[in-house]
Amino acid sequence: MNKNEITQLVKDCALRHIAFIMDGNGRWATSRLMPREMGHAAGAKTFKKVALYCRSIGIEHCTVYAFSTENWNRPKAEVAAIMKLLDQYLDEGEEHENVSYRFIGDKNGLPTEIAERTRALEAKTAGRDFILNIALNYGGRAEIVNAVNSLIAEGKTSVTDADIASRLYTAGCPDPDLVVRTGNELRISNFLMWQSAYSELYFSDKMWPDFGTEDVDAAVVEFSRRKRRFGGLDKK
Repeated sequence: MNKNEITQLVKDCALRHIAFIMDGNGRWATSRLMPREMGHAAGAKTFKKVALYCRSIGIEHCTVYAFSTENWNRPKAEVAAIMKLLDQYLDEGEEHENVSYRFIGDKNGLPTEIAERTRALEAKTAGRDFILNIALNYGGRAEIVNAVNSLIAEGKTSVTDADIASRLYTAGCPDPDLVVRTGNELRISNFLMWQSAYSELYFSDKMWPDFGTEDVDAAVVEFSRRKRRFGGLDKK
């Protein structure tokens, strides 16, 4: 299918929000006898390409799993390389027209300068058409716990789904219709655990640096074939 056909398919199947678990950077580099840090650099290029492609085919919201709360346990040199790539991306963020950035996760656990820069970029790009959520220092369980604790602090003794959803990092954003994971792994790894309750899941055996726009197209086509029941039965 060509790009125009994919764009029409996105509209026809009401695919508004796609989320990516960008897995396989380190293994991609290791298989090429390269340092893992070079895999993250290659993955950063793929992220930019894929996110902007999603915008161009009519996706309204895109969420990427950039750095989990568990990723701090990786070697210091690897973490430093990822933070450097993030710093470079923050420099470029304003250049991307019509992209509204949201950084979801625990900003208080980030280096102070990076946390301040994420807040500044969010403020400067607010209100633009395409919402790009970057999950940074993010953990799905911690997100739910934080939401519940926020409600407890307000004196709530009984809560609803809507109450919890309103306190999540993604509050105001529709749940992902489609979650895509690369790297030939079949799990969600603590990502959007609340929000992905009824998301369609798509797994690619490609490492993230090798994932291209044609792979986005394949995921969209597969999504269009799924029957979303949301716990109910097929409509006759």
